Amino acid sequence: MPRCPHLDRACDLFLDHLKVERNLAPNTIESYSRDLTALRGFLIERGRTSPVEVGTDDLIEYLLVMLDTGLGASSRARALVTIRGLFRFLCGEHYLDSDPTERIDAPRLVPRLPDVIGMDAIDRLLAMPPTDTPRGLRDAAMIELLYATGIRVSELVHIAVSDVNLTAGYVRVTGKGRKMRLVPMGEVACERVAEYQDNARAAFLRNPAELAMFLTGRGKPMTRQGFWKLLRRYATAAGILDVSPHKLRHSFATHLVERGADLRAVQAMLGHADISTTQIYTQVSRARLVEIYRKHHPRA
Repeated sequence: MPRCPHLDRACDLFLDHLKVERNLAPNTIESYSRDLTALRGFLIERGRTSPVEVGTDDLIEYLLVMLDTGLGASSRARALVTIRGLFRFLCGEHYLDSDPTERIDAPRLVPRLPDVIGMDAIDRLLAMPPTDTPRGLRDAAMIELLYATGIRVSELVHIAVSDVNLTAGYVRVTGKGRKMRLVPMGEVACERVAEYQDNARAAFLRNPAELAMFLTGRGKPMTRQGFWKLLRRYATAAGILDVSPHKLRHSFATHLVERGADLRAVQAMLGHADISTTQIYTQVSRARLVEIYRKHHPRA
């Protein structure tokens, strides 16, 4: 059995494994890194400088400290996923004989129904960008495309011109784990993107070799932060107090399920690896049905 590395080195080896062998997205790697940094600080304070010195009691104590600081079940469950991943990796590399996380149960998660935006509010939001300026055409295309496809904002801002097929009516997006999928765009979204591409993109273009579809005033690819700011501005003007790109994604999925869309199709469009992630939208629809029943049925 090879000699187990120092705790710092073990964490670095695990992160390299996630990046190189599992090809996880940079944001996911960053999340794992934050969890490992917190764990490492706790263990070093307890005098555990090598993974072989870490026992189940140490890890349970760490999770209890997280609970005492007010972190929710989802944050603690995510931390446990990171911890388990680390020690399973070390066992797989034969640095450890046993896994101290084997007997630790994950915190019980109570599914939280995602917030959605009603159709009336969606219609107001989509109508807000002016269509007589290049900036307005760009903003209208981005917001319409986000709601019409349910893609993540990180996927939206990385769309290239070559990813959009207006004739077939789909967009190619690169999701988590760099997995690609095709998502239908819808007629209105195709029209908005075509208007922007034909009549406005050239106004932002500074470098003819730029591949990104949506550009800033400086000719650079739009960023998540930049899109969030413009979305919030239009939402405020439309009288919507609480909006986010992810809430538009939730609304897309919920509205599809409410209208009878097949759950597997919604899963494919959202890019969910597991159908159980998509099933939460059936709960949203069920809650909506109960609300409608209670409001309108004479004996509710």
